[in-house]
Amino acid sequence: MPPERVRNFRNDLYIVNEALRLLPSSPTPHMVAARDADAIRQYRRQVDVATKFIPDWVKVAVAIALGLGTMIGWKRIVVTVGEKIGKEHLTYAQGAAAELTAMATIGAADAFGLPVSTTHVLSSGVAGTMAANSSGLQWNTIRNLLMAWVLTLPVSILLSGLLFWLFRTLAH
Repeated sequence: MPPERVRNFRNDLYIVNEALRLLPSSPTPHMVAARDADAIRQYRRQVDVATKFIPDWVKVAVAIALGLGTMIGWKRIVVTVGEKIGKEHLTYAQGAAAELTAMATIGAADAFGLPVSTTHVLSSGVAGTMAANSSGLQWNTIRNLLMAWVLTLPVSILLSGLLFWLFRTLAH
């Protein structure tokens, strides 16, 4: 079958699932009957099972990559977050406040289905505790963090596009 005739059913299922998720809160003139709403919920659960899974090999690969990255770069991360964001060292109370804020923010983002970077959230929490404590911020570090946040998305898009093109070219 020619590639242009092959449908991406997984993406189609995602779109249908999102439309069904938003259906109860949409301002439609027709109300969905309770029996139909139950059928929709069951269908959405089945679609979730079919589309929202992570293969075991991906989980293992990501765990290894994160573990190796942390083993190699832990000191730089700890020093930056603990000592270089504020003008004073991070206190235990500030660390606890930043971690609790990060936990709540990441939990809320997960509940709403929004992607967030845990590193960005935690760094922002630390900066917030430094500002609230009048400890002062090291603006060079803040500027570098902001630039990393701004550049992460476009660079990731470009890199993944290039890798996809390369792998697709090599596969043919």
